[in-house]
Amino acid sequence: MPKPFAFVRVASVRARTTVFATAVVAVALVITGLAVVLLLRTSLDRQSDLQAEVTAREVASELAAGVPYAQLDVPDGDEHPVQVVDSSGRVVAAGEDLSAISGVDSPAVKPISPPANPTASPSPQDDDDDDRDEDTPQRGEVSGDVRRSTGSATVDGETADYRFASIEVTTPSGETLTVHAGTALATARQAVGTVTQAMLVGLPLLLAVVAGVTWLVTRRALRPVAAIRTELAEITASSDLTRRVPVPASRDEVAGLATATNETLAALERSVERQRGFVADASHELRNPIASLRTELEVAAAHPELLDLDGLTTEVVRLQHLAADLLLLARLDAGEQSVRPKPVALADLLREEVERRESADRLPIGIEIKAAPQVLGSRDRLARALGNLLDNAQRHASSQVNVTLWEDGDQWVVMDITDDGPGVPPDDRERIFERFVRLDDARSRDEGGAGLGLAIARDLLRVQGGTLTVEAAPGGGALFRMRLPLRNARTEDHGRA
Repeated sequence: MPKPFAFVRVASVRARTTVFATAVVAVALVITGLAVVLLLRTSLDRQSDLQAEVTAREVASELAAGVPYAQLDVPDGDEHPVQVVDSSGRVVAAGEDLSAISGVDSPAVKPISPPANPTASPSPQDDDDDDRDEDTPQRGEVSGDVRRSTGSATVDGETADYRFASIEVTTPSGETLTVHAGTALATARQAVGTVTQAMLVGLPLLLAVVAGVTWLVTRRALRPVAAIRTELAEITASSDLTRRVPVPASRDEVAGLATATNETLAALERSVERQRGFVADASHELRNPIASLRTELEVAAAHPELLDLDGLTTEVVRLQHLAADLLLLARLDAGEQSVRPKPVALADLLREEVERRESADRLPIGIEIKAAPQVLGSRDRLARALGNLLDNAQRHASSQVNVTLWEDGDQWVVMDITDDGPGVPPDDRERIFERFVRLDDARSRDEGGAGLGLAIARDLLRVQGGTLTVEAAPGGGALFRMRLPLRNARTEDHGRA
């Protein structure tokens, strides 16, 4: 059984947008239409009341001036029926074709009967003016009050609805009369009906136009999104990360989405290339010690007297360290954070690391501690990073390595590690922190290692909120600067977060 159109592909943004826009326009049009009809009806009713009042006042003014009943300028026809009654409800004057009026705000109206002397003026009244009601106008005056009502009148044998205005008037002779004047409602109701029908016919047509235009405009607006989705699907299927999604010429949100998508693809491409290079370099670095071990073992198997246990042990230890470094880098790449940070005294950590190295046959290390700060982090990982930096400095120094610990303001603690070696060329000061990178004077396996020490040190410091840079030392050589946030500053940052 087919589903209704409104429920077809309800998950489509285009369908939801079209339905929502059409519904909003429909509600707005209905409210506007009702307001227009009400305003039109109110305006026509006011106009009818005004016309009826003007007609009633014209006749009342003539009566106030003493015009006889027979000479009153009473409108004929069915547009403005007029009837004049006295205080007892007797009709004393009316339009020529008017037969009866009902529904007006006055005493019951008796059938129309001409007065005994239609040409005579109203007879004087014996009532004293002081006995009149307060609302009754004085002699020769027209009341300022108007009573409005909706009723019907029979004119020339046809009954229709009218809007009546009733005004009291006192003749110069003292007789109080009521003038009823009406305005036909047929024209006003016909106008309101015509406008209502026009709206009922035009509303569905306008909604159809709105729905169609919204559907087309939304399709055009979402066309770049469809192109982006198609291209992403093809990139996923082909695994070709060099491709990019099309960026529309318009500077809108879709263009921003395409740009962000391309930036993500570029970052993903760099990450994949880095991972591929890492795997290739790791395979290369592992292949050498494994091949060396195999060779020595094969020689030992053929000639046991040539077995070099010390050499085998050295190769196994080197292979073990390389595997540990690769495992650590893999964990850092996977986003593994350090253990729960604890306060670490860098001065004590530096002294322990230097004392541990004094027993080895290495270049001496001079330390200068200008401050005794504490940082939050992992003591083991900070020791690993410091050890890698000291290893690198001792490997390249000519005679001396110096370490200075100091505070930079109230936010950072800085540790400078300098050597008197050849230094690092400016073009290589970022490249040496890449993995498996060894400069020309450190490419030998014994001296240069695997090229992972500096990369591991920077990654370990970065995970703990620090940085690692290299520059030229003041007296020549290289200066590696390690910066870490102070414990208090880091606590304040977490508190603000």
